[in-house]
Amino acid sequence: MTILKAENISKQYRLGVIGTGTLSHDLNRLWYKVRGKEDPYLKIGEVNNRSSKEKAEYVWALNDINFEVKQGEVLGIIGKNGAGKSTLLKILSRVTLPTTGVIKTKGRIASLLEVGTGFHPELTGRENVFLNGAILGMTKAEIAAKLDEIVEFSGCELYIDTPVKRYSSGMKVRLAFAVAAHLEPDILVVDEVLAVGDAEFQKKAIGKMQDISKEGGRTVLFVSHNMASVKSLCTRGIVLENGTTVFEGTADESVEFYLSRGKDQNKLALRQRTDRFGNGKLKLVQVSFFNQNNIEVDQVISGEFLKIRFTFEKYDNQIDYNRFFLGVTFKDDQETSSLSYLSDEMGSDFSNLSSRNFIDLVIPNIYLRGGVYNLRIQTGIGTRREDHFDTIEEAATLHILPGNLWLNGKLNRPGNYAILPGKYIV
Repeated sequence: MTILKAENISKQYRLGVIGTGTLSHDLNRLWYKVRGKEDPYLKIGEVNNRSSKEKAEYVWALNDINFEVKQGEVLGIIGKNGAGKSTLLKILSRVTLPTTGVIKTKGRIASLLEVGTGFHPELTGRENVFLNGAILGMTKAEIAAKLDEIVEFSGCELYIDTPVKRYSSGMKVRLAFAVAAHLEPDILVVDEVLAVGDAEFQKKAIGKMQDISKEGGRTVLFVSHNMASVKSLCTRGIVLENGTTVFEGTADESVEFYLSRGKDQNKLALRQRTDRFGNGKLKLVQVSFFNQNNIEVDQVISGEFLKIRFTFEKYDNQIDYNRFFLGVTFKDDQETSSLSYLSDEMGSDFSNLSSRNFIDLVIPNIYLRGGVYNLRIQTGIGTRREDHFDTIEEAATLHILPGNLWLNGKLNRPGNYAILPGKYIV
């Protein structure tokens, strides 16, 4: 049975200042007009017509989204930051209305969108549990029957009679999730907010979502940048890109498509990439990887030598290379920063760059666990926006194979983070 259906959902926002004025402004404008003076709030170059929108800019956060979810399904919604995931969840939760289209649902919806959403800061945790239950349409007796279970799951027993405004972000998330999951909604909507909680609670929350979908027959909509969580929890997935649905399939297929989508963009020559930021005085046009034998590679074993060559094209002969900055950040498949090399922290000297068109980053031992890493590369001569030359997300992709750092180790544990030499001594 279909429990949720989205038909032609689109959402448009107007960029710039919201609204066209206030009543006091209107009265002031009238007074100035009566006296034959100009509008006091008129900006230079603007026409005195507050209803005019010909120069206004608009953006479609969502554009013609269509999908349906069956009862008991767990749908993963995947996409990069700005793809439209949170906007879609807000529409599904009826926090905001779509510009076009319609949402058809059956049953109650509980949402966990942002830290503290739905909580009154002056009320205690206990009072907020009853408040949220009432919003969902439950009776006081129904909520009271679930109260002990909610408090125990959240781990907030000692603070349940304390005002929520004194809770940490993690405590708010734990209590909010416990309320949303235990008050028996027909549809549970969960955004990336769970990332605020600790690892133990995240595991506990994912287990609870699996239980309510499999045993309770309830539907879950889940947004996360953690692809492992999406694959383990979700049965289906959709991939959003620039406000549109670009893929729909099983969870495994959706994750694979999402990861390959980024790699396709990386295959373009860097000089052709348009998804970059900077003033263009200097542009990154190539990134190459070399092993200890100076042979170009696209993968390296963890713990071994790595050289990365950054090739540039210069469009300004007046660059002060004594102030030049180069930052390289390795990000894993969850878009988490795992390792960074920042030239200003390292005390690097780029004064010779005026006569060269490349920089080499030499890493004697690349101590990252096995995995796929995307490189974020940033260049400039300062931190001000106008001082940035060229910044590219996912400028290159490097595959790191599991190594044998400990020589006699019995296994290579998964996880995309740095490992450093060390030993136990008894």
